[in-house]
Order: sequence, then C-alpha cells, then structure tokens
Amino acid sequence: MTRQPVLVLTGPTGTGKTDWAVHLAEHWPLEIVSVDSALVYRGLDIGTAKPSRELRARVPHHLIDICEPTESYSAGRFVADAVALIAAIHERGRLPLLVGGTMLYFRALWRGIAPLPPASLDVRQSIDARAAREGWPALHEELARLDPQSAARIHPNDPQRIQRALEVCYTAGRPISELQRSTRSPLGDTPMGAWALVPPNRDTLSTRLEQRFHEMMRLGFLDEVRGLHARGDLTAAHPAVRAVGYRQLWQHLDAKFSLSEAVRRGITATRQLSKRQMTWIRSEPGLEHIDPFSDDAYASWMQRVDVFLRQSRASGKSPC
Repeated sequence: MTRQPVLVLTGPTGTGKTDWAVHLAEHWPLEIVSVDSALVYRGLDIGTAKPSRELRARVPHHLIDICEPTESYSAGRFVADAVALIAAIHERGRLPLLVGGTMLYFRALWRGIAPLPPASLDVRQSIDARAAREGWPALHEELARLDPQSAARIHPNDPQRIQRALEVCYTAGRPISELQRSTRSPLGDTPMGAWALVPPNRDTLSTRLEQRFHEMMRLGFLDEVRGLHARGDLTAAHPAVRAVGYRQLWQHLDAKFSLSEAVRRGITATRQLSKRQMTWIRSEPGLEHIDPFSDDAYASWMQRVDVFLRQSRASGKSPC
C-alpha cells in the first residue's frame, strides 16, 4: 500500500464530523471517503443526515448513494472500495479523508478482513427462529460462552452482529475473534493522522441527538420512510431498513406502535448507537480524542492536521 498519508475523522453520530471535514477541504485538497453503513444507500437521505448534492458537488465525496436499499453492503466490500479510492485519490495528487462513525468498517480497514465462511441462509434462519423464541439477549449469552471477546464488543440488542458471530462459530468451528486476530491491514504502514470527536459530557450529546431527531422529523423523515415502505420490495429484514430511526418509523408504519412511540424509540436507539460508537472508539489506541463542543475545537484540530501533513510532506510522503 502507498506510503502517502491518509486522514481519518471519526466519532459518534451527531458530533459534526461532516461539517469539520468540509471546512478542512477549504484549506487542503481533500476528497472525502464516507465510512458510514447507511450513507451507501440511495433514498436514505434525511434520516442519515446525508450531505446535500450541492455540497458533494463542491467537495468530492465517495461511497455515498452507491447501493439500492434492497442490497447488502459489507465490511469486506467497504475495505475493497476504500483501498481502491485511497490509491486513486493519491494518484490525483489529493488527500483522502475518511469520515464516518461505522467503527466496524474502520476496524476492518485498519486490521484487515478475516477469511470468514460465506453466509449460510439455513443457519441464519435457524438463529432468527431461536431469537424469536428466546430473544436476542439470550443468544448474546450463548455468544459469550462461545466467543467471549466478540460478545464483549457486541451489544445484546445488536441482532445483526450477534447473528453473524454465531453463524461463524457454527460454520467455521472457530470464534470470529480468533479468525480476526490473524489478519493484517490492507493499508500496511501508510502514515495516518486519525482523530475522534468524543464529547466528555454525554448529556450534551444526548440532548443534541434528541433535537436532531425532531429536526429530521420536521424535514420529512416520516415521508421518506413511508416512500421506502410503499416500494413493495423492502422488508424490515433488509439492512437499510434496520438503520437507526428507519427501523422505528418502519415499525410505526407496520402499525406496531404510535408515531410518538416510534420517535421516542428512535431517539433512544440513536443514543444507544452513539454509546456503542464511543465504546469502540475508546478501544482504538491510535485515535487522538477531541472534544467537539469545546471552544476553538475545530481550530485546534486544523492546526494538528497542518502539523501532521507538513511533517509528512517534509518526509517526502505527502501528495500536496
């Protein structure tokens, strides 16, 4: 992999990563590579806080609107796409800035993808049937017995990841955490400046997330989900529909509970997502933390980026 530098900006949802990235593009020749498992889907706009087309026309963004919501997009596919994009951006003499909060994708890029067995429909259906009878927390307890390391990273209410970890245990006969430890990063020894926006006061972020959800509703989030619901080719099982906020409004449209309850659950799910993201971030030793809500936070970050890139350029590794 190239020795030219890569920039990373991550953090929990609602911390302003996109705004920071776009402002930085005013100072350096950047192209943004999205690291977000929901932004890949066309038609998921309001609920994902997707950057506008005008903004994407002004600052190049990649890995946005590349899939139909009927498709699945995996960490393995992300790594292949991101590695190719990083090389192409460097060839254009520009800087790749990886921005997003899907920590599974970041970890796959930084540590590599384990040679996992392919998905098994029979096994997944069996796991889903058990979850319907016993509940996902019970299956999480089983995962804790089979693969304690994976269970420690996976929330008991995260069915997609519990299902995949159990599936690997059943089909490979080895824990997914064991398989992942034997991998190497496709980025090799690429110089990387990596920062995470981590508010020390969780209450401040929690309030902002609630306000943002209500603003999304005002902008037409329910109508957006209603349009997806009316397509006829999507179900609650599709990964796009399982995205935070979409899942709860979809359940409202399925008459499972009222709109006010869907909004309440959506806000709760968003807060839970941010908590999981911060847990992942704190487990990554290579990230420098910044309080995004402190005075002069962005200016301080920009100075750190400048220092990193000037040092890279002085060592002959920068495309700028």
